[in-house]
Amino acid sequence: MALMDFIKKQFIDIIQWTETGDGTLAWRFPMAEMEIQNGASLTVRESQIAVFVNEGQVADVFGPGMYKLTTQTLPVLTYLKNWDKLFESPFKSDVYFFSTRQQVDQKWGTPQPITIRDKDFGAVRLRAFGNYSFRIGDAKLFHTEISGTRDIYSVADLDGQLRGLVLQNISNAIASSGVPFLDLAANQIQFAQALAAQLVPEFAKIGIKLEVITVQNVSLPEELQKILDQKIGMGMVGNDMGKFMQYQTAQAIPKFAEGAGGGSGIAGDAMGLGAGVALGQVLAQNLSQGLSQNNPAAAAGAPAAQQPSVAVVSPADVMTTLEKLGELKTKGILTQEEFDAKKADLLKKLV
Repeated sequence: MALMDFIKKQFIDIIQWTETGDGTLAWRFPMAEMEIQNGASLTVRESQIAVFVNEGQVADVFGPGMYKLTTQTLPVLTYLKNWDKLFESPFKSDVYFFSTRQQVDQKWGTPQPITIRDKDFGAVRLRAFGNYSFRIGDAKLFHTEISGTRDIYSVADLDGQLRGLVLQNISNAIASSGVPFLDLAANQIQFAQALAAQLVPEFAKIGIKLEVITVQNVSLPEELQKILDQKIGMGMVGNDMGKFMQYQTAQAIPKFAEGAGGGSGIAGDAMGLGAGVALGQVLAQNLSQGLSQNNPAAAAGAPAAQQPSVAVVSPADVMTTLEKLGELKTKGILTQEEFDAKKADLLKKLV
């Protein structure tokens, strides 16, 4: 009876895996009750790795190539099985194939805005998204840490874990880079490089090699974007107080126009616009006075009737202007240096 059972047994003489391109990362060769024939053929194709596991312990690992399975080609398994020199009978061992080809266009993104610390803006809430590609770098580690004894382990099974690692390390990546947020937002390649440097060792802990990661978009909350736009506009104006007030007036005009048909909002908008114009007139008068003092010959040659009257800037006007400048500094539109320069300019014009 034992002889008949032996004859009925099915022996495996060819071990291979033909990938279907469905995103499978790990696949266990179907053994059932079959045993591997001594001298069987093992075929490992390019972008594959085969791992023999004996009683839960990883034994031999094979890269691309064709192998005849003997004690010479299975040294670790031979040692674990305590075979002497050669084995003649069939043997059982789990065989796992791993795909090492690059898994491309994997998406990542921030479902909700995340908060990061920035040396220019303090706490900043941002959204970002992009893609990345990876491959299995250490099949043995991936088997012991992730895929285990499952028959099939796919990219979809790993997707949530990898995206979580990306989101978890965004803040650390920006902090470790030391690059201001504005520079990261303007240079997404630099952002991606900082993120990759943070993620490579984290992916390696589970046997995954990060090939590339891209940042396709970085966006700010609407209120912060408005402040950023104003700061960019002020950067174009510089320390010219006349241009500064012109810029403020120009910013107020659209709001005034929007409120023109709104009834109760007209008065408030008009007051805001009038305040901007009045401040512009005060500064223009101060500028005229300064030019006259610097060029007395030109002032003396001008007809008396045509000489503009010079208004004296009262302390109240100066305080009003300084308060508005202080508000702009608080909102981040003006830097401390810009505020100090404009404050000094105002105090010089005070008579």
